[in-house]
Amino acid sequence: VWFRIFLRKFRVKAQESNMKRRQCRGEVTAYLSLIFLLLIIFVAGLMESASIQMAKNYRRADMNRAMECMFAEYQKELLEEYEIFAIDGSYETGQYSEENLTDRLEFYGAGNMKHKIERIQFLTDHGCSLFYDQVAAYMEDWYGIDAMEELVGQTPQWGHQEEKGEGYFEEERKQNEELEILLGEQQGELPSENNPIEHVGNLKQSPVLKLVMPKERQVSEKAIALQETPEFRTLNQGYGEFSDVAEETGTLSVLLFGEYLLEHFTAYTDEERSGALEYELEYILAGKGSDQENLEHVVNKLMLIRYVPNYAYLQTNAEKKAEAKALALTLCSLLAVPAITEAAAQVILLSWAYGETVMDLRSLLGGSRVPLVKDDMSWQLSLSSLMSLGTEEDVNEGKDTTGGMDYRDYLRMLLFLEGKEARGLRALGMIEQNLRKKSGLTWFKVDLCVGRMELWTECRLRREIQYRFPTYYGYQ
Repeated sequence: VWFRIFLRKFRVKAQESNMKRRQCRGEVTAYLSLIFLLLIIFVAGLMESASIQMAKNYRRADMNRAMECMFAEYQKELLEEYEIFAIDGSYETGQYSEENLTDRLEFYGAGNMKHKIERIQFLTDHGCSLFYDQVAAYMEDWYGIDAMEELVGQTPQWGHQEEKGEGYFEEERKQNEELEILLGEQQGELPSENNPIEHVGNLKQSPVLKLVMPKERQVSEKAIALQETPEFRTLNQGYGEFSDVAEETGTLSVLLFGEYLLEHFTAYTDEERSGALEYELEYILAGKGSDQENLEHVVNKLMLIRYVPNYAYLQTNAEKKAEAKALALTLCSLLAVPAITEAAAQVILLSWAYGETVMDLRSLLGGSRVPLVKDDMSWQLSLSSLMSLGTEEDVNEGKDTTGGMDYRDYLRMLLFLEGKEARGLRALGMIEQNLRKKSGLTWFKVDLCVGRMELWTECRLRREIQYRFPTYYGYQ
């Protein structure tokens, strides 16, 4: 009996145990089913996300390819002649519109998308900054920064020369006025014979080119219409800032830009000239409509720069000061007033410095070299020869000084001192005129040349999923 009772209890417990095991197995099955379902959902989500991202990548790739293809249509002559990358935004029509650019994007595979130009920059925008950036990058790659280090050290002296030049001409005016007042008080005047003051005063009334031009050379008669140049016409303008990709400018960039101008544009002393103007560098400095006006402006600037060291040298040379004072005593012998003699001596020195400056300019325009600072060996004009300057007896064309600076060296100085925006616009204007005349690009305008652009593009991926993204491209 007890054995039967025990066996019955054992069977009951076994049945209970089997039921618990079946219940546990059901719970595990349900749990694993849920886990499997979540795993399938996760994998499906990953596949969907990857699929959407792949679609985005395809759209971006299409847009990047279209942008690169469009910017590969750069103006060939502009690059070959002047090392500048830009696309003609008018596409040889002379009229710019944004549809010109978006149509090219669609042509190169960016169709079925909505494009909006967020920012765009032309060669003439923001003080020609894009033009400057490309020139600086090209010159750094071509010449290297080390080649400019010596010039960087000279730039403070160049600026000092220009500032002092204006002061010396003002001093000359005051000295002449003082002499006139003293002569008026004594009711006298200086004799006309052998009087360099009066002679130089008459020379200053004549055209400066007549005094300094080599006798065998003729001034070019070429001219352009200024109202058609970028400096004077209303320019097409871009919009948006590119400060995040623009290069910083400094003394080195200004020097590199000057070297670029010297390399790509002609000057008076060059033999081969075939552009719209013959004196292109002079135009960039002066901005006048004719070669003659531009050359005259540059000669007057050089007169200012050369006058400073010439007068400074006379002030430090005791022998030449004594010679000027002796001539002043001769001229003022009838007046016998020491103050007039001293004033006359100073004006004679100023006149002598002007005459020496004329000789320096003759040397430069003749292809010779003139040092920035004079000494006894490089001084050209004697006081006795000053009276024959500008007369039929004047046959001196100026001498060449070893180690001096030639005409282009002085133009380098003037280009550095000229305003940045003016130089850029005039250089682009000269490029425009030359490409129209020499290459036959009659429609070409620099203010329609695109160098940087950023667009926002909106497209539909699938199931009404919209994707919006930016694309930037710029010549560096």
